[in-house]
Amino acid sequence: MNLKFKHLTFIILMSCIFSYGQDSIPVPTESNPPIKASEKENNNTVVDSLIDGKKVITADIKAELDSSAMRNLEDHKLASEIDQKWLEELYSNTLFDTIYKSVSELKYEPIDYPELPTDTLKARLKELNARTPFNIEYNTSLESVIKSYLKHRRKSMERLMSLSDYYFPLFEESLDNYDIPLEVKYLAIVESALKPRAKSRVGATGLWQFMFGTGKEYGLNVSSYVDERSDPIKSTVAASKYLARLYKIFGDWDLALAAYNSGPGNVSKAIRRSGGYENYWNIRPHLPRETAGYLPAFLATMYIFEFAEEHGFQKQRPNYHYVETDTIHVKKMITLDQVSELLDVPIEELQFLNPSYKLDIIPFVKDENYTLRLPRNVVGKFVTNENEIYAFVDKELNKREKPLPQFFDSKSKVRYRVRSGDYLGKIARKYGVRVSQIKQWNGLRSNNLKIGQRLTIYPRKPGNSSKTASASKPKKTISTEGKSVYKVQKGDSLWSISQKFPGVSVQNIKEWNDISSNKLKIGMTLIVSN
Repeated sequence: MNLKFKHLTFIILMSCIFSYGQDSIPVPTESNPPIKASEKENNNTVVDSLIDGKKVITADIKAELDSSAMRNLEDHKLASEIDQKWLEELYSNTLFDTIYKSVSELKYEPIDYPELPTDTLKARLKELNARTPFNIEYNTSLESVIKSYLKHRRKSMERLMSLSDYYFPLFEESLDNYDIPLEVKYLAIVESALKPRAKSRVGATGLWQFMFGTGKEYGLNVSSYVDERSDPIKSTVAASKYLARLYKIFGDWDLALAAYNSGPGNVSKAIRRSGGYENYWNIRPHLPRETAGYLPAFLATMYIFEFAEEHGFQKQRPNYHYVETDTIHVKKMITLDQVSELLDVPIEELQFLNPSYKLDIIPFVKDENYTLRLPRNVVGKFVTNENEIYAFVDKELNKREKPLPQFFDSKSKVRYRVRSGDYLGKIARKYGVRVSQIKQWNGLRSNNLKIGQRLTIYPRKPGNSSKTASASKPKKTISTEGKSVYKVQKGDSLWSISQKFPGVSVQNIKEWNDISSNKLKIGMTLIVSN
């Protein structure tokens, strides 16, 4: 009896299972007619026809590679202004110019600065001397330089303190590896004002101001595309090696720094001319003028940074620290302005992070590991879309092989006069072009500009000169009948909208809606099918 009952129960259970499985498959019905694009609900394309049998016939649109990236429609005004000022700081050479001039023209005259009594300065210098291997002793010349910097260069020092947040951690790591006093990091401020592309009147280049020959000796290669003297990491390692070698020769850090600036030969000559003295302050009158002001400027900078809080300095935090960036090994030649467009990172930030690329082009050379340094928050975007990015780069390269007239109408040419505060990235944004294009049109091999310099530009964003012509042209009427449309929402960009509709590119949306820029307004209606 029990056996029969179990057998019957098993048969019933199996019948239920098979019944449930069969019911989960829809019964074939007559196919519904295709839905027109304009009948889609909420502008979403239906791609799965297994459930309800509905199929949507969509136009076979070939996606075009496009450089537009995700951009916010709105930004905080004050924050935007702060970012702009920071970008100008990153790419301005004014700090380097003023420091170079101040070091070579120090006068050591008494400075009236009652906020720092001499007795207080003496006590602080004694404290600093106990903490470092440098000979930091009070003298009137050093007092003059410190008070001059505090009185006349306060804003410059605050800006340098902000930049130091990015550079000092990587300096300290390298200096520590070679057993060099960490305070040597302040030397880069005297050398270059923390400008990786700084270049002196005699050709010394980079954060640590290497001459061509010395740089080569310490493994810093220079080519048409790359100048490793401007690479923060490689140049810091080279500087550490050079300083360690100089200390081994002189056995004194003051003399090692003097030799770093003027060369070991000039220091040994000064020792001879002084009658055999080996203290920097005793041989200083016999050193070249610039080197004579070198150590006082270094010690004054060290004092101000070490006692910044006591003097009420307030530094602004940079956009990111060095640890908030990462590198990617490039697989093909790529330009910084292409990366800027694709990842929506300002060109000045990319130039700041990748200063060793002279023409803003990262070459791809066999057996050379050239890298692109990016903010960490966009590294994932690059890696995820790597194939598409390189495909776009290839397409761009093919375009550039064509003659100029095929791309630019000579009637739209603008002659721009460089003003105070201008730099290539700022001008490029104004006219909707790339930095590399401005360089190409004007035969520029560097990013340096002079006030009053004339530049030829073929704008994508015509200025006032073209407003009259555009105003007289009747606006094209776009019909949305029988087409899919999308209403722009907060946070949308052309790129993000194109990703919602398979097979649709940014260029498609621009053409279908007769728009030339990437700017959108909340609430505007866009055609998203042809």
